[in-house]
Amino acid sequence: MERVSKLNTDSPIGYRLGAWAQERFEPENAVLFFVLYAAALLLGRSVVTSGPIEVRVADLVGFIAVWSFFLMLRVFDEHKDYDLDCHNHPHRVLQSGLITLGHLKALGLLAIAAQVGASVYLDRGLGSISTAWLAVMAWSCLMAVEFFCGEWLERRLVLYAVSHMVVMPMALVWMAQMGAGAAQLPMSIGWLAALSFLTGASFEVARKMKAPEDERETIDSYTKALGVAWAPLVVLSLLVGATIVLTVVISGIFDTAMSGYWYVIIVAPLVPAAWALLRFRRAPSAAAGKLCEAMVAVVMLSGYLGLLVAIFLERGFAWS
Repeated sequence: MERVSKLNTDSPIGYRLGAWAQERFEPENAVLFFVLYAAALLLGRSVVTSGPIEVRVADLVGFIAVWSFFLMLRVFDEHKDYDLDCHNHPHRVLQSGLITLGHLKALGLLAIAAQVGASVYLDRGLGSISTAWLAVMAWSCLMAVEFFCGEWLERRLVLYAVSHMVVMPMALVWMAQMGAGAAQLPMSIGWLAALSFLTGASFEVARKMKAPEDERETIDSYTKALGVAWAPLVVLSLLVGATIVLTVVISGIFDTAMSGYWYVIIVAPLVPAAWALLRFRRAPSAAAGKLCEAMVAVVMLSGYLGLLVAIFLERGFAWS
């Protein structure tokens, strides 16, 4: 924040965009994006090939596209929520005028160009990867205009969240298609899509749980929509569902029955998350809410990492 306070409209645009990214598109998120991408990519490759899973230099091109996709979603959100954020968060980099929506529009166009270029490059033309990306892009654009019913949808927070979370399974299928290349993905990839929806929804609800004293009239929260008693239980239910689906996905990787220790590895991260959520339910506070958000993120990250480890142990990797 100290560095941001020293910036002004005469500062180099790179510094100002960097300050916006630090605030609204944190660089450390790239780690989560990479794990999501690697898990989807290698699972997609594993279900259409036999033997060791090839890891290619060209896969980095796909990651650039995935990172650009999440950047594009953030830019869309910044445009969509601009007026409300001016009221609720006037000191943010964008709202304070250090950068403009025009700057973000240019950034968003570059992000879209990167996705198009990567998809066409990996397809060697127009093919399955580009088609999967077009589906994701179409839904993202609908999200950007709030499905042409923004005022109606915003009054229904749960429906709003579901409509926006659909983009995650679509994006994971796109990433899996990058791994499969021209080959058709089997229907079983739907389990990965379900996993991404459940984990994404749990994180979305967890990050918008507020203690009663932190609620603001003009800012939506799931504790306001569902109640303090129910919101953490909804998150816990989503995490339990995600854990069950993760078990199905990982068990499908192994040719033989999954060893018992895998069940322990899969379920273990759920325990501290459940403790944090029930603690928030008993005594809601800002600190307890942050802990819930962090624990849900740990469950997400550990699940996709476990998926990668399972693929490696069963099939091995071959660098090319």
